[in-house]
Amino acid sequence: MKIKFEISKEYDVEMIYMMLKGDDWKLRAERMEIAQSMAEKIHNFKNFEMAQKELGELVDKTYSVYLSYMEKTKVLYENSWKEIMDDFSKAVEQSTVPWFYDEYICILTHFNEGISNWDGNVVCRWWKENPYLQRRITAHEILLAHYFSIHRKLYPNSGLKDLQIWALAEVAAFALVGLEKRINILLPYQVEGYYLGHNYPKIVDLQQALKEPFLKRKDFREYVEKGIELIKKYPID
Repeated sequence: MKIKFEISKEYDVEMIYMMLKGDDWKLRAERMEIAQSMAEKIHNFKNFEMAQKELGELVDKTYSVYLSYMEKTKVLYENSWKEIMDDFSKAVEQSTVPWFYDEYICILTHFNEGISNWDGNVVCRWWKENPYLQRRITAHEILLAHYFSIHRKLYPNSGLKDLQIWALAEVAAFALVGLEKRINILLPYQVEGYYLGHNYPKIVDLQQALKEPFLKRKDFREYVEKGIELIKKYPID
């Protein structure tokens, strides 16, 4: 598996819209440094087409300032991952199941720290980090997408809702980057272990319950199946 970094204003526009349509739009707007008045307006639009022009102008204005720096950062991120790409790819396969995609596209964004894909090969990361420190969350987003693919393709009849699969995917990504030494050793610049102080307090109980099953798993499928069993005991809606 390889990671290809790209820059896309169109993708940034779409992701801003998606983030501002959720119930937590005020917090999202603050993180994206978008004025609350504009964020509220976008939040209340009925569809993407209504917001596209206004968001396009915002992104164009922002990129006119930052694009040259984003392009330089793109090269730095690429070089950082070239140092570990083969080892990371093999370590993930050995720790989980073979990759479903030969390539993941990582879109550099100005507005969102990280967004994954619920069964696909596109993720995003913002350009504002040290090229070595970015490895941890970039790996997390790719592993989250990988877990979704595992679930969609190998457990299509699990009966879980998307939000439940998301919770399990987040926990699995935390476990793989924090507890799996074959992966963790490749992220030496930001080692935080299986930390619980993240942005998703509603999954902490599930995360704690799945730590021991991860450490004692015979294989990754056993861990996934234990997660399917446990998620029903830890409502996250």
